[in-house]
Amino acid sequence: MTVTAEGLRERLAYLGEAATRIGTRLDPGASARALASAMVPRLADTVTVYLLEGLFTGQRLDGSDELRLVTGPRQPEDLAREVMRLDAPLQDGTLLALPMKVRGRTLGAALLERERRPHDGIDVMMAEQLAGQAALAADNAHRYRVEATTADTLQRSMLPTSLPRFAGIELTHRYLPASDHARVGGDWFDAIALPGSRVALVVGDVMGHGMRSAAIMGQLRTSVQTLAALDLPPDQVLRQLDGLAQGLGENHLATCLYAVYDPVARRVTFANAGHLPPVLVHRAGHAELLPVPEGVPIGVGGVAFEPIEFPVRDGDRLVLCTDGLVEVRGRDLMDGLSELCSVLGARRLPLEAQCEEVLRVLPRGGQQDDDVALLMADLQGIPAARVARWMLQPRRTTPGKVRRLIRATLASWGLSEHSELAELLATELVTNAVRYATRPIELRLLHTEGLLVEVSDDEHALPVLRDADADDEDGRGMQLVSRLACHWGATRTSTGKVVWFRLTVQPDGP
Repeated sequence: MTVTAEGLRERLAYLGEAATRIGTRLDPGASARALASAMVPRLADTVTVYLLEGLFTGQRLDGSDELRLVTGPRQPEDLAREVMRLDAPLQDGTLLALPMKVRGRTLGAALLERERRPHDGIDVMMAEQLAGQAALAADNAHRYRVEATTADTLQRSMLPTSLPRFAGIELTHRYLPASDHARVGGDWFDAIALPGSRVALVVGDVMGHGMRSAAIMGQLRTSVQTLAALDLPPDQVLRQLDGLAQGLGENHLATCLYAVYDPVARRVTFANAGHLPPVLVHRAGHAELLPVPEGVPIGVGGVAFEPIEFPVRDGDRLVLCTDGLVEVRGRDLMDGLSELCSVLGARRLPLEAQCEEVLRVLPRGGQQDDDVALLMADLQGIPAARVARWMLQPRRTTPGKVRRLIRATLASWGLSEHSELAELLATELVTNAVRYATRPIELRLLHTEGLLVEVSDDEHALPVLRDADADDEDGRGMQLVSRLACHWGATRTSTGKVVWFRLTVQPDGP
């Protein structure tokens, strides 16, 4: 059949337009439907397309997938299976069957029928090219979905499924991936126990999407946990995190809000690295954005972070989130934050119900373009009657005084049966402090779910747990603390160190 120059240009224009419609989708089903739409009525009266089921699931193809009828009249599936075993088109009268092949694999079959004359050689070539384009688009969509599923699994495995319980604070959280899970991001949240019954609250967001962002998120979250264990001030945590991020390579940027809640002093200290400001919902109902200095993202380098402290009251509610919660395309971010405050301040609900209300009410543009991490905390404080604190001079008589103070305090708390153990372990810590301290020693007791005993002094060297020989005079005190306490630890502070232990306690019986 002779083709004129004009006819050739017309066919090329048709192929170009059809290929564009088919190849611009990251959805195997949409690519198959676009293929059928492009072929009818130019190349066929009806088109039936089958694709491997695995293309739609995000799982790797293993050769045992079933076929899914994507579009067109139902044809015998065994016919499509037979076509998939072919390396070339199969033509039988008015039926043209094409294997949909890409990168050496057959992903489906396209069956074209028409009542007109049989397909000529040019029709077959055009149909083959379009089927190949659809197969390529379906394969790209599948690869993208596999990577996204892997990234989503990776990210979820690195996020906490539940948060620990802490004294003086109640927590709830939500993590929602983007509606297009191929855009999995690097949002994370955490709550970390600190000495003195304090709690670190963290929300962060790695810039970008995909496997790389999820992996960086995991590294940053682990780093934050490690830095928090050193009990550094919030601004120093971010400063160290910034240095670590720069060591990961260029363009590893993330925002992060780090807050420390002290339920005894009833204050929250923040440091911010380019993240959204927190919302404080006062117990009376008014919600406000706290004026936390914005800072620059983690990974920029060379910029100090500014800490800021706010007093809070029992019954206040603190809300931290990532921008996916409030950002809507075409709307100013501050408008979204204002709406968040309005929702939080409109009516006081229990913590879990309030969390669900926020996610339900806030508009996110129909489809959620970004991840959402939401961390909400009811600040309850620790009653003053459950806290005891003394400043003691570093003298040889101080350990004896400590025994008397602990005995009287635990008796007033109804914990006398635990007094002997608490006195023994506290005396060991205080004896070590007396040996090295040059300034007054602080002894603090907190009665929450357990009994926390803290001893602070101005010596920066931390105690070392080691095995003491039978004739050693030193080293036995920390062995006792380690063996008899539920938990113990030691942390450097800006003025020295604090050593603590925790006991499980039950009130005295009747």
